[in-house]
Amino acid sequence: MRRTTKSPVMRRLAAAAVALGGCLAFTGPAGSAGAAPAEPVPTVFFGDSYTADFGIAPYQEGDRTFCFQAKENYPAVATRRLADKSITLDVQADVSCGAALVQNFWQEQELLLPGTKVPPQQDALKQDTGLAVGSMGGNTLGFSRILKQCSAELREHPLLPGEPVDGDQPASTCGEFFETGDGKKWLDDQFEQVGWDLEELLDRIGYFSPDAKRVLVGYPRLVPADTAKCSTAAPGQTKLPFADIPQDALPVLDRIQKRLNDTMKKAADAEGGADFVDLYANTGGNTACDGANRGIGGLLEDSQLDFGAKLPWYAHPNDKGRDIQAAQVADKVEQILNR
Repeated sequence: MRRTTKSPVMRRLAAAAVALGGCLAFTGPAGSAGAAPAEPVPTVFFGDSYTADFGIAPYQEGDRTFCFQAKENYPAVATRRLADKSITLDVQADVSCGAALVQNFWQEQELLLPGTKVPPQQDALKQDTGLAVGSMGGNTLGFSRILKQCSAELREHPLLPGEPVDGDQPASTCGEFFETGDGKKWLDDQFEQVGWDLEELLDRIGYFSPDAKRVLVGYPRLVPADTAKCSTAAPGQTKLPFADIPQDALPVLDRIQKRLNDTMKKAADAEGGADFVDLYANTGGNTACDGANRGIGGLLEDSQLDFGAKLPWYAHPNDKGRDIQAAQVADKVEQILNR
C-alpha cells in the first residue's frame, strides 16, 4: 500500500497549515504583479546525483562527503544567475546527495562508507521555505541496474552500485529484455513506484512548507536521436560514450529515459501547483554522444573526481551540462517568482 500524506488526518493538518500560511501571507504588503520578489526567497534544494552534480570537483566534504555534492553544482550556479537578475535566494539548505532514492526524501540515506548516513531530505524544509527545487527518480527507477543489464563491462566495474536486473540474461540482448516478458514487467513496476513516490515527495513539501513553490527538475537527455554518433569517442577520449552497450539497445535506453521524464512531469501535474523543468526536451544536442558539445560525461570517461584514480562520469553532467541545468532552472524559477 502506498504511504501517503493524503490520509484524512494528514489532509486536515495540511489544510490547517495552508490556511495559516494564507493568513500570514495576507498580513504583508501586496507586491506588484510580475515583479521579482523584493526580499530573499528562503530556498531548499533537494535531489540525487544529478542535483549534486556528481563528477564535478571540488565537492563538499564533512558529514556529507560521500554524497559527492559539487561545490559548484547547478543549485549554486543557478542561485548566482538569479542574483545577477536581482532575484536573491536565501538558500536554507542544499541536501542533494548521490545515490538518493525518492524515499530518501522522508527516510535517512545510507552512504557508501559503512555506518555513515544522512537525515531525510525533508528535514531541511521550514515553515517559511518559499521555494523547493530538485531532481529525483532515476535511482528509484534503477537506472544503474538498467545500464548494467546492457553492459558486460559495467557488470564487472567495482564502483557502479547495483546489480543487473537479470544477470542470467546476456548484455547483448538487453534491448529485447526491457521491451518484452519479465524485463518489461519489472520496468513497468518500477515506473509505477517512481510515480507514486514523486507524488508523495511533492505532497510532503506542500505539507511541511505550505507556501513553497515546488519545482521538479527532469534529467538531461543522455542518448541522441541519431545513435550512430555514439559509435565515435569524444575528442580526447578513448572510450565510447556508452562503452560496450549494444547499438540496438541505445534507442531502448532513450525511450526509458523519455518515459522517466514523462512520469516526472505527470507527477508534477498531478500535484497541482508543482512546476516541471523539462531538461530532456532541451538537451538533445548536448547528449553524451555530441562530441565537443556534449553536456554529459561518458559512462567510463574520467570525471574530475580523483581518489588516487579517476572515478568515471557514469553519464552525469559535465561543466557544460551543469551550466545548461543551471540556466534552465534559473529561467523557470524567475518565471515562477514573477507570476
